Amino acid sequence: MSGILYYDLRHVTGQVTHIDIDNSVVESAGTSFFNKAVIRVLSKTGWGILQIDNYSPCQGKKFDAILESACRLARITEENVVLGDAPHGILSVPPMKEDPRDVCIEEKSTLLSEIEKAAQHPLVVNRRANFIEKIEHIRFTDSSENEYSYEMCRSGFNILAVASRNGNIQMGYEREHSIHGFNLRHQQSLGKKAAEIAVALLDAGAAKSGKMRAVLDPELAGVFAHEAVGHASEGDLVQEGNSVLKGKTGQKIGNANLTIIDDPGIPEFGFDPVDAEGVAVRRTEIIKKGVINAYLHNRETLSSVGNGIAGHARAMPGEPPLVRMSNTFIEAGDAMQHEIFEECRDGIFLKGSRGGQVDPGRGIFQFNAEYGYLIENGECTRMVRDVSLSGEILKTLHGISLCGNVRTMSPGYCGKGGQSVPVSDGAPYILLCDAVVGGSGMD
Repeated sequence: MSGILYYDLRHVTGQVTHIDIDNSVVESAGTSFFNKAVIRVLSKTGWGILQIDNYSPCQGKKFDAILESACRLARITEENVVLGDAPHGILSVPPMKEDPRDVCIEEKSTLLSEIEKAAQHPLVVNRRANFIEKIEHIRFTDSSENEYSYEMCRSGFNILAVASRNGNIQMGYEREHSIHGFNLRHQQSLGKKAAEIAVALLDAGAAKSGKMRAVLDPELAGVFAHEAVGHASEGDLVQEGNSVLKGKTGQKIGNANLTIIDDPGIPEFGFDPVDAEGVAVRRTEIIKKGVINAYLHNRETLSSVGNGIAGHARAMPGEPPLVRMSNTFIEAGDAMQHEIFEECRDGIFLKGSRGGQVDPGRGIFQFNAEYGYLIENGECTRMVRDVSLSGEILKTLHGISLCGNVRTMSPGYCGKGGQSVPVSDGAPYILLCDAVVGGSGMD
């Protein structure tokens, strides 16, 4: 068609099942269905993007009319867009151990209720559990005759326990999400663990603020890799000048034992067999032995920024693709866990994550740990709460002096540009020197 340089279509159909239980009461449970498509047309003036609900595949004149509608939108964008060359191809989706569609919603509700009830304790005043299961069938085609079709299922649950005593309120939270099929069976131990943490935090002390050595568990270290490094490596933020890593490829910005990777192809919660532009997914070493090695790209930012590979375009159903992380992690090193604590000597051990914030342009971050323990003479002692980690990204990367020999991944969701996509992040245990720790304790 005249004026069209390139087009692609991403059509996603599927279903979402959810169950919410609050203090043993099933508040809601049900399944909804969706059918969404997004068509992108590239002309000399830029992108034209057409989003369609309840899309019906079509050919011939009807499809030409849809392309023409998208092309008219492109004529008013006035953007100079060049797409970089990238290999195409698709990975096999890992098989499911049990298809959740084979389990009725009544059984799912019963199993979730057992997890929620396991969080009962005399000091726990509120319990909440939720389950979500999303099955998507994705079909992609473009004007270069690339065509892919696959099905993905993601399911998982969260359990929250709130403990209270004399006006002191604390929370314990556990979750389990997977791409390997139904995972509600035999999970009562996580409900019990959420309650135990909430109750233990009632007696936890306050951490002192200041610079100190800190051991980060795989969950918090993974959050650091995702938030502080992963976002700053996304090609669109680099292109916009909103990244502290811009212009630093080839520069040493961290300890030589530090390698940070994003890999959509490993079978974790952020797995994608092919990216949202039909590009083959590949492992990208963002930081390699302390040196900035590559950025994450879609085809457009690859052409504009360079220094990396495409294959990192992701999108919600019916939404245009953005440069996104998938499975982001600190590579395992060779230190044993006990060696990390012994080397720390005196400091703090930070566990879990309760969110935080990062400014990839200014290169600063602040994360809240779920809880922690004081480290004295290389041993964990008293539990502490209300503790945070903050600092400058580039300085902190130099402070990672030891990486453990076992990496653990944690599932979650990442928001950007109004879209939320499944991700995993992880790390081994790491030792961070001169960590800036925040707490409410008095010196």
